[in-house]
Amino acid sequence: MNLYPAIDLFGGQVVRLRQGEYDDSTVYGNDPVAVAESFVEQGATWVHMVDLDAARSGEPVNRPIIAAVAQALQGRAQLQVGGGVRGESDAIALASAGVHRVVMGSAAVANPSLVAVVSRHVAVAVGLDHRDGIAATHGWTESSGVSVEELLQQFPTASAFVITDISRDGMLTGSDVEGLTRAVASTSIPIVASGGVGQLSHVKELAKIAGLDGVIVGKAIYENKFTVAEAMAVLR
Repeated sequence: MNLYPAIDLFGGQVVRLRQGEYDDSTVYGNDPVAVAESFVEQGATWVHMVDLDAARSGEPVNRPIIAAVAQALQGRAQLQVGGGVRGESDAIALASAGVHRVVMGSAAVANPSLVAVVSRHVAVAVGLDHRDGIAATHGWTESSGVSVEELLQQFPTASAFVITDISRDGMLTGSDVEGLTRAVASTSIPIVASGGVGQLSHVKELAKIAGLDGVIVGKAIYENKFTVAEAMAVLR
C-alpha cells in the first residue's frame, strides 16, 4: 500500500484546514519544496498536493511552487495534485509542470465525460469527498445528491479514486474502514483513502483492507503523531 504524505498550499504556505474550513487553518511552514523533499528522503514514493487557492478562486497562483516541487522530486517520487483542476487546460498545465497525476473533484462529478478527455493528457484521480456516503462538491459546500458507490461506476478511464470522509478530515480519529472496504470491493480502479488518520494504528487498519491502493496523510505528520519513515515501515 502506498503512503501519500500531503502538502496543502494556501498563499504559498504549507497549511492544514480542519474539515475543509478556510477560516480554520494552521500554518506548518513556508517552504513546500523542502517539505516534499523531506517526505521523499524518508521513503515516500508519492507526494500529494492540494492547491487551496485554486480550489477556492480558480486562480492557479501556486503553480510555480507546484512546478518547483515536481522538479525537485523528478526521478525520485511521483507528484499528485488536486485543487482547482476544472478542465483540460488546467490538467495540461500541471502535466507540463511535471505532475504525474491530477485530482479532479467537483468538475468530474458534474461532468464525468470530462475525465475521459483529460485522461488523454495525464492520469486522473477522481476525488470523491462525501458526507454519509453522498458526494459533496464546490469545496464541500454543496451536496451532489449522488452516492459514492454510484459514482465509482461512472469513470472507466480514471487511474484512481481519492475518497475523503469529510466528517473525519483533520480530526485524527481514524478512517471510515467499512466504507473504504465496500468501495474497494465495488471497483477494479485503485482506491486511495483520505481523511482521519491520526496514529500509526490507523495506518495499520487501512493496510488490512485487501486491494486498497494507498492513504493520504497530512495533519498527523505535521502534528508529530508519527513520521513518514515510521508509516513507511508499517506499510512494508
